[in-house]
Order: sequence, then structure tokens, then C-alpha cells
Amino acid sequence: MHKDDQMTPMERLNGFLTGGEMDRLLAMPLICSMSGKAAGMTHKQKRATGRSEADCQIAAYNRFGNDLLITEYGLHTVGKALGTEMGDPEDAVPHITHNILQDLDKADELDFERVLPQNSPDAQKHLECARILTQEMGSEVPQGTLICGPFTAVASIMPTEVLLRAVRKRPDVVHNLLRKCTDVLKELHNAFIAEGSMILFCEPIATGSIANPKEYLEFVQPYTKELMQNIHDHSGIVCYHICGDTKKIISYMVETGPDMISIDNRVPLEYAKDLVQPYMPLVGNVDPVEKMILGTPEEVDEACKKCIQIGYDCAHGYILCTGCDLNGDVPLENLDAFMAAARKYGKMPVGPANWE
Repeated sequence: MHKDDQMTPMERLNGFLTGGEMDRLLAMPLICSMSGKAAGMTHKQKRATGRSEADCQIAAYNRFGNDLLITEYGLHTVGKALGTEMGDPEDAVPHITHNILQDLDKADELDFERVLPQNSPDAQKHLECARILTQEMGSEVPQGTLICGPFTAVASIMPTEVLLRAVRKRPDVVHNLLRKCTDVLKELHNAFIAEGSMILFCEPIATGSIANPKEYLEFVQPYTKELMQNIHDHSGIVCYHICGDTKKIISYMVETGPDMISIDNRVPLEYAKDLVQPYMPLVGNVDPVEKMILGTPEEVDEACKKCIQIGYDCAHGYILCTGCDLNGDVPLENLDAFMAAARKYGKMPVGPANWE
């Protein structure tokens, strides 16, 4: 437990979920891509094994006392299991260099058995990380697995621009692939839940900056509802995040039935609060670039204060978070400032006395 806290993150989360006591608001900066920096590892070293991935999360927690450890299944792993080729940079997130599906007429040739947990080396590696985090840290701090939604999974199989054309011209192919991705994602969710993970359900390709609300309702929402139900059927907890400008689809996101919704910094927190708080907790949304990477500790402190001032009285609760994953350029001092602000402005009972 961090020296400046009075409760462990697990005790704090249990209080949040049950309406019990908390010493401060939950604070869950998305220390995922950049976690190697806290352990003195490059991204390549971090992602080498489940053990190294877990060690980076533990090192970050030991420094910052953040309220969530994260296993990084990621956004492209479904496609990679099917044959999509990835870059292998030393100190950056791997990127797609060649999608496996270039000809939509060959979609039925893809072997989705390769994505299942028992058949995917990458899934096994990340499951090992989740297992280690639960075994070594589970009594003190919760952990979640960051994993793509089905629409983003399809974008890891075919180029995004091909997917967006296919939505209009070959919707049958897109629905077929969404069906198969949804089925394997159920199995992946179940495996991670069994290892003690919450599901951090990320669907960046469904952002309003790429897909319109009509496309969301046809190609994203039905499959997402099915996955949310499966997670709850297996006693899991799920946080739903879509990157970018989601103002036009937040209400549709709520309808999918997650346990909480995370908002990107592109959406004003006040706007999201009005749509989310009657139904579930709100999570967000300190700017991960302008504040966390490019800002000073003082600017991070101010950004966290503003988020807490807006979110603290949400009807179903509020969790301080960054608007998206943090990359390796984040100064560690800014994460120190983020957590210090959570302890200062989010101290219970939260209210104007904390910041006036």
C-alpha cells in the first residue's frame, strides 16, 4: 500500500462497488503501454514474457500506488493470431505492417481457432501476466485486461480503410467477421475473468471520428451487448472505452450494459456526466498528451483537480483516469503528480473544501 494512502486499492474498490467506506476517490491512470519505463525496461523487453509484463505493472504500482494493474492483450492480437504482420520496435507499441485479409472474398479462409486462448501464444503470455498479478498482488490491488472490441478486432484483420468501405459495400462480410470475432472474444474474456481480471473493453475504431452513429448501431452495438452479457454471465466486471469524439454515441454505449464507461479527453466531462451518471459510474478523462506527456506536474495537478470537481458527485460514482492509454514519453513525475492530486482533491469526503 502506498505510504500516503489509508486503504489498499482492493479495499477502496470494494467500498466503491458496495457503497462502503473509501479514503479517497479511485485513481486509475492507464499505465499500460508505458509501464516498462517504471521498471527500466524498453517496450520490447516488457512485452517479451508474461513475467516481464507483470513485473512492469508491479514496479509502476510500487511507485505510484495507482488503483489498477493492467494486462495488455491489446488491440491487434486477434489479427496477429490470424496472420497479420506486426512491427517489432524496441521502445514503442508494435504496429500493423500488413493485414492478413486483403481480399474480402477470402474471409472464410481465416482459421479463428488460432485466436482461442489455448491456441494463441500471445494470449497465453498475457494470461500468464494476469495469473501472476492475481497471485502476487491480487489481495492488495485489482487488475484488468485491456482487450479490443469486435469492430477493432476486424480492423486488425483487414486495413481500416477497407473495413470502412466494406461497411457500405460488403456488409455481409463485415457481419460474418464480427460474428467470428465476437465468439472468440467471449472465450478470451472468459479466460481472463478466470484469472481474476476485469475487462477493459476498448473499441477505438468505433469512434465517432471514424464511424457514424448509424454504423455504430448496426455494426458495433449488437455484438457489444452480447459480449457485455457474456462478461456478466461469467461474474466479470467491464469498463467500456471508445477513443476520440463519442458525443453522438455515448447514450448508445450506455445501452450496451457495461459496469462503467470511460471517456476520452476529446469529450467534455460535463457532457458525458449528464448522459452516464444516471446509469453507471463515469471514468475519465485527463488529457494523456497535452497534460500527461507535454505538461508540467503543476498542469497535471490542475487537470486532475478540474476532473474531480466535475465528476466527484456523479450519482453512481466517479473514477479519475486518463482519457486514453499513456505512452512511453510520459514523465514519471507527471504520474506522481496525478496520484498526488487524486489523494489531495479526492480525499473523502470529497467536496469544495478539498480545493478552495
